[in-house]
Amino acid sequence: MKVYETQYLRNIGIIGHGSCGKTTLTEAMAFDAGLVDRIGKVEEGSTISDYDPEEIKRKISISTSLVPLQFRKHKLNLLDIPGYFDFIGEMITSFRIIDNAVIVIDAVSGMEVGTEKACSFVKDHKVPSIIFINKMDRENADFKNILKELTDFFGNIIVPFEIPMKNQQGFEGTINVLDMKGQERKAEKCIDVEISEDIKREIQFYRQIIMEAVAQTSEELLEKYLDGKKLTNEEFYNGLRNSIIEGELIPVICGSAILNIGIETLINMLIDFFPSPKDVKPINVINQEKVKKYYDTSEPFSAFVFKTIADPYVGKLSIFKVMSGSLTPNKEIYNITQQKKEKFNHIYLLKGKKQIEVEELNAGDIGAVLKLQYTATGDTLCDPENSMIFKAINFPEPTMSQAIFPKAKGDEDKLGIALQRLKEEDPTFKVSRNLETKETLLLGLGEVHFEVIRGHLQNKFGVEVELKDPKIPYRETIKGKAKAEGKYKKQSGGRGQYGHVFLKIEPIENKEEKEFEFVDKVVGGAVPKQFIPAVEKGLRECIKEGVLARYPVMGVQFTLYDGSFHSVDSDEISFKRAASLAYKKGMQQANPILLEPIYYVEIIVPENYMGEIIGDLNKKRGKVLGMDPVERKQKIIAEVPLAEMIRYTTELRAMTQDRGKFTMNFIRYQEVPDYLSQKIIDETKKGMKSI
Repeated sequence: MKVYETQYLRNIGIIGHGSCGKTTLTEAMAFDAGLVDRIGKVEEGSTISDYDPEEIKRKISISTSLVPLQFRKHKLNLLDIPGYFDFIGEMITSFRIIDNAVIVIDAVSGMEVGTEKACSFVKDHKVPSIIFINKMDRENADFKNILKELTDFFGNIIVPFEIPMKNQQGFEGTINVLDMKGQERKAEKCIDVEISEDIKREIQFYRQIIMEAVAQTSEELLEKYLDGKKLTNEEFYNGLRNSIIEGELIPVICGSAILNIGIETLINMLIDFFPSPKDVKPINVINQEKVKKYYDTSEPFSAFVFKTIADPYVGKLSIFKVMSGSLTPNKEIYNITQQKKEKFNHIYLLKGKKQIEVEELNAGDIGAVLKLQYTATGDTLCDPENSMIFKAINFPEPTMSQAIFPKAKGDEDKLGIALQRLKEEDPTFKVSRNLETKETLLLGLGEVHFEVIRGHLQNKFGVEVELKDPKIPYRETIKGKAKAEGKYKKQSGGRGQYGHVFLKIEPIENKEEKEFEFVDKVVGGAVPKQFIPAVEKGLRECIKEGVLARYPVMGVQFTLYDGSFHSVDSDEISFKRAASLAYKKGMQQANPILLEPIYYVEIIVPENYMGEIIGDLNKKRGKVLGMDPVERKQKIIAEVPLAEMIRYTTELRAMTQDRGKFTMNFIRYQEVPDYLSQKIIDETKKGMKSI
């Protein structure tokens, strides 16, 4: 593939709800550009974009794929971005480097929650966009209703540039509002056809909206338009392009990706009316005051790494966008984020899973490099003599956790290495070790996310794993008081062992501030001073396991008030064991209870879901503390036991169609209700026996 100057580049994100046809649209665009000789099918696993075994198996996009097209002397870098909610990190990274977006909408389903999220990303990032209403060949396709939904969301900047052309058999092509011509599908091709006067009158309204939008791009054009003068082709073209780039107009076109209808129109519009990297607003360089970086080949080299692919055979692949200057192979580059030097031996373009070697990349283009030693997603690469750094990527915090275990004994180290490699590829999941429950925890964005990670561990690294709900870190404490004696005496022929203590055991009033308290009230030397630290040490070891279900103990005060010793046989070990005996007796007599972790939860949902969410929190033994309006939605504040929140990511998604989100933080421990306590104790003991 040849080297392209910046003005001939288009970096385009294909976005929308899952299964709306983004990957098929990418295939159709690749076909029209001559990149492939047939349109691949998601169902057959034959598309350029969905090449990962997990994508082929699930028939959904999991990772952003790059497909470069050459069309009319231009290069279009298409990014097929997953629409499924568990892979929102792919959308976040892609929006750091795309200059344009194609929002794909299913003509039957209309504005789904994934569409709303895509549209919100476009709004928030101010990315010039075009909307492609796909699957117009389907029964019950409703173009007009979708147009209304889009107008409700975006306002009057939504303008149809195409409307569907139908006959008695249904959808047969499209009508271009600008040139007032139809495109009809005939024998695998779309040909221009004339349209009736009735249709011309119908679309005149839309033409008028486009003309007014163009005229308002400058005072000169507006004055000319109001005077009834006709705009020249050049004035119209420049005005239309400016209005799209400035986000003052979002074109809507329609078609069918699977039938290749409306695709060429889409490509032509992206080339004619949408910005190259040279046209977009400059990027702030965060380590230099008041410095903005334009996509300019005359500037020193800089690049932003927005994605990493972990390939166990080829090696780590870092995918980047050239932010300024140009890049050639065999060059030493400085990673300013890690403050390390890296060597670029070869530069590649990506076509799905295929790597195409190139000799140069200019500002605004997207490329890849293999086996960088220190570089990670979000890092800035630059010329060693002209250091600059771009803002890192903020990924969403994980909302769900699972305990992960290797199925094969001895695979623990192998699993650790594999997870570390996958984290380079997917920064939206985390790994932690719970020392208390002795579990390795995988923290991610949902059940499908976990299943995909499991699949990648097996397919890429040969590690089979099991996922389970994590253990709840319960605690034990006491509600009553008790006194207990512990006497440890052992004679075995030679020197014996002797330790004898009396303990008073009682609850600490503020358990959160003091988990353990030891008080020495021995008088008269009943227990020699040199052995008192051994008693305390023995008790500290004991509270690691309670008497109900061996959970750690908190909020208990132990007072040593009496005891006895032997001048020869007493030693530290004897008094530690005596303390242990007293601990077990006293804890059983002091009304032991089970405590559970309580979390402070904030849930943000649209108002129409409030009743269902609050009802569900009540079922979860939650306590609703209040509600506040936020982000045109409602925030519910509650306290909920952790045991009830293990799968809340999935549950909230189901209740709100993924329109809700939540955060949670530990606040305290609280007594488990009696009707649940024994059940938890029995299940814990049963689990211990099975180990």
